[in-house]
Amino acid sequence: MPSFPDIHALIVIALTGVTLYLFTRERVPLETTGLAVMLLLILLFYFFPYKNIRPADFFVNFGNEALVTICALLIVSRGLETTGALQPLATIMSRYWGDAPYLALLLTLVLAAVFSAFLNNTPIVVMLLPVLVASALRTRRPPSGVLMPMGLATLIGGMATTIGTSTNLLVVGIAADLGQRRFEMFDFSLPVIIAGGAGLLFLWLVAPRLLPERKPPMSDTSPRLFNAVLYVNEDSFATGKTLSEVLARTEGRMRVDRIQRTETLFVAKLPSVVLQAGDRLYVRDTSDRLKEFEQTLGATLYNADDENEPVTEDTPLATEGQQLAEVVVTRGSPLHHRTLAAAHFTTRYRLMPMAIHRAGSGDLGGDLGSVRLRAGDVLLVQGAQEAVRELRESGSMLVLDATTNLPHTERAPVALGIMAVVVAFAAAGVMPISVAAVGGVGAMLLTNCLKWKDVGESLNIPVIMVIVASLCLGFSMLETGGADFIAQLFVFATQTLPIPMILSGLILLLTVLTNVVSNNAAAVIGTPVAISIANQLNAPVEPFILAVIFGANMSFATPIGYQTNLLIMSAGGYKFGDFLRVGIPLTLVMWAVFSILLPMMYDLG
Repeated sequence: MPSFPDIHALIVIALTGVTLYLFTRERVPLETTGLAVMLLLILLFYFFPYKNIRPADFFVNFGNEALVTICALLIVSRGLETTGALQPLATIMSRYWGDAPYLALLLTLVLAAVFSAFLNNTPIVVMLLPVLVASALRTRRPPSGVLMPMGLATLIGGMATTIGTSTNLLVVGIAADLGQRRFEMFDFSLPVIIAGGAGLLFLWLVAPRLLPERKPPMSDTSPRLFNAVLYVNEDSFATGKTLSEVLARTEGRMRVDRIQRTETLFVAKLPSVVLQAGDRLYVRDTSDRLKEFEQTLGATLYNADDENEPVTEDTPLATEGQQLAEVVVTRGSPLHHRTLAAAHFTTRYRLMPMAIHRAGSGDLGGDLGSVRLRAGDVLLVQGAQEAVRELRESGSMLVLDATTNLPHTERAPVALGIMAVVVAFAAAGVMPISVAAVGGVGAMLLTNCLKWKDVGESLNIPVIMVIVASLCLGFSMLETGGADFIAQLFVFATQTLPIPMILSGLILLLTVLTNVVSNNAAAVIGTPVAISIANQLNAPVEPFILAVIFGANMSFATPIGYQTNLLIMSAGGYKFGDFLRVGIPLTLVMWAVFSILLPMMYDLG
């Protein structure tokens, strides 16, 4: 049994446990936890000095090479997103869904995985969601059979290269800082291709059969609000009454957009204005309410664009020009952490919010304008087709509206070329990935593929703070001996097992951890522990580093395991148990393959 470390190490270990717990709490923002952890560590080592640790050492993590690289790649990926550089991918996939959906699903999974090996998977998911939802609606198939396999395929693909995920970059960078060989771009691609191939086959052949048919949270595609006209007759209640009296008659529920008196005269909507026979009240509401107002006021209801025929069963309210759309709130979008009222959503985008769906909470009622929106929330809106199209093409929000149009500009080939050069330079060893990525940011700005506001929007503050806090904890655990103590405990608990089984246990431990807390936190804290375990076993270090990379990337089993999982959950109408139903067997398949491959590759038998 290893001896207990000193008080500093015990405090850091305890703080690490508390931090990992807080990372799972929805009510505590990630950035708040990250800042609090860094502040506590700085104060701890300022008031209670420990060997060579200085408070200023923690500030260095903001300039950590891996963090800078992650931010630069996020910005470059934003350039691909805003210019529509990946539109050909979406076009190819949407072409096959009608004729050969089975083949189209395989093509979708493979391409999503391949692209995610070089790009942040969030823009990949954001780009594919509207395409897959539209294809499912057109072919009358439930989107739930497609969206989750696609999202999990991007997580598999992200394992394959050093730049595939921020987790990979962090582990590779930390391992290099600790004196280990720096992994090159494709050094661990082979085991991922083999294990990932098995995973993709599972997602293609088995996962759709495990998933129950789920309707998207707001699957009604017929407009719910109608533009109409209430014609004031001679014997109407409204004749001779003020507008305030008429509104009071409807208990204040009727909203009048404008009042037309003659063909050329419009009357101001003052509460004191007196209505006359022949006035037209332009209103907008649900079908039931409009018919209720018609009866309450004794008026005649017409469609706004057809005042020849009153609304009857034979002449229903018209929906021409109106459509519903689902807007998914993503991190960094104009609605994230804001209310609709604060964002001036209705006036700015000319769309009417109808409902808000939150995963785990269902539809949120009450005053929609005062609901503080979170990442993953789905907002149902209605408006003119032109307004929906403009919102979709702005690229500022993820819009699901049964179309496949994506943002596209003449700079798309330039953006794609810049990303290709960044990857090629890093893969060929021409320059470090950090230098290539920052150079890519500069090229995106110089060629107008990105504007400075896009740069700011692409930087994710919660992710940055989680990484910085995790780096601070990892540094503290290493310097105080906390990492060695945890490694000794792990070795003590598994001392009767052969090294391949210990390695397999480490993969499984990281996998469980990453599905509960941040994958970056699990990876950063797990890396020094894994290196220490390898040293105590006198085993090669590299397979243990890879165990951290692979384990921390298998965020398959819970919607909170990775940010795109929550996005998929909301857009597809999934339940928490659906991720367990597919994610657990997928995890077991890949864990088993990695547990066999790594000992064979590094001769650990």
